[in-house]
Amino acid sequence: MSETSTGIAPHVLDVRPILKSGGEPFQAIMQAVQGLQPGQGLKLLATFRPVPLFRVMQGRGFDHKDREIGGGDWEVLFTPQAEAAPVEISVDADRPETWPDPSDHLDLSDLDPPEPMVRILAAVEAMEPGEVLFAVLSREPVFLFPELTRRGHQWAGNFDETGSAYRILVRIGEAKA
Repeated sequence: MSETSTGIAPHVLDVRPILKSGGEPFQAIMQAVQGLQPGQGLKLLATFRPVPLFRVMQGRGFDHKDREIGGGDWEVLFTPQAEAAPVEISVDADRPETWPDPSDHLDLSDLDPPEPMVRILAAVEAMEPGEVLFAVLSREPVFLFPELTRRGHQWAGNFDETGSAYRILVRIGEAKA
């Protein structure tokens, strides 16, 4: 596992010291991902097989190959997918490609959680059923999705080509009593 298909050597991140000291390496991993060059992969060294990270990285447009390297340690090579990141949609979303153009746009990419969620929820409360909100965030809003669904709204979103910005469309639903 030395180079990606682009010929750029992957960035190596060893999070074993963080894990062994009882720390949480997620922020360090996301910072490393944001610092990657276009087409560059990430070689991660960990004290366990980081299965939950596989979905997060897939959402950011990365495939993975993992192997145990001895002593319970794992090496995972995350490589950029050739295609754009898949679009995730809410269970009840009916063909987002047919939704009207957004009537409201929010750039929340410079805000830390929970502020983007707070602002999106406030914005959708002021909109009419059928209208669409477009927002750009610095990370996937995993806690926002169930809240939008609970409030009767539909959503569709994915990461941009660089994997550094999450784009979401929210279609306003009928108010739930």
